Amino acid sequence: MRTFDNTVKRKLQAGGKVVGAWAQIASPISAEILAEAGFDVVMIDLEHGPGDILTLIAQIQAMKGNPALPFVRAPWNDFVALKRILDAGVYGVLVPYVNTRAEAEAAVRGCKYPPDGIRGIAGSPRAPGYGQNALAYLKRANDEVLVMSAVETPEAVANLDEILAVPGLDGIFIGPMDLSTSMGYFADPSQPEVQAAIATIEAKVLAAGKFLATVAGNWAQAQKLYARGYGLLLVLADGTALAGLAAERVAQFRKEYGS
Repeated sequence: MRTFDNTVKRKLQAGGKVVGAWAQIASPISAEILAEAGFDVVMIDLEHGPGDILTLIAQIQAMKGNPALPFVRAPWNDFVALKRILDAGVYGVLVPYVNTRAEAEAAVRGCKYPPDGIRGIAGSPRAPGYGQNALAYLKRANDEVLVMSAVETPEAVANLDEILAVPGLDGIFIGPMDLSTSMGYFADPSQPEVQAAIATIEAKVLAAGKFLATVAGNWAQAQKLYARGYGLLLVLADGTALAGLAAERVAQFRKEYGS
């Protein structure tokens, strides 16, 4: 069993930059492809993706042998869901829709063993190696598991100072589509008011010594975001990347040869 060593967390804590991709179609094959491509993080999406714990385990198994670390966007800020996700063997968790300090504290507690949290302790699941040298994982998990929460609402922006003060919260993920929609601009983060809110989030997170994370639609946008201080960007998603490429190829065919 390899040492549970979260190299991505260490790099982000040191102010470094990492690159990630979404695994949103519950496919071990696409997760393997993304890991083989060399991403630092493969973010398996259990909030908007169709997967469950068994597909999550299969995706992580498919990544084995690559440096890419499996992270998960949880379906909700629920300590049972967080426990099962972590027991599957992930290195980092993105908790959606965290709007208050109390909710941020609950997210962290759900990811930490006592006395730092309420995560149930067991040596039998996949993460501790099915009982084989389980203490090698159990003793390190509280320090090595990365916890970030999503800012997706005006309430979260208003409470950000208190959220950032929560011990054990490593970073903040900005969800631009949810944030803009909750601010009254449906799926339009380009609005000046939304951009002003994002700038406020960025400044506060960086001042607090936490890392910033978000999505980037293309490499030019990613370069700008890294320059603004972001540590983790998700620059591609398996489903939408395939859909976009497929549509492009079909459009090229139709243009050349018609229907």
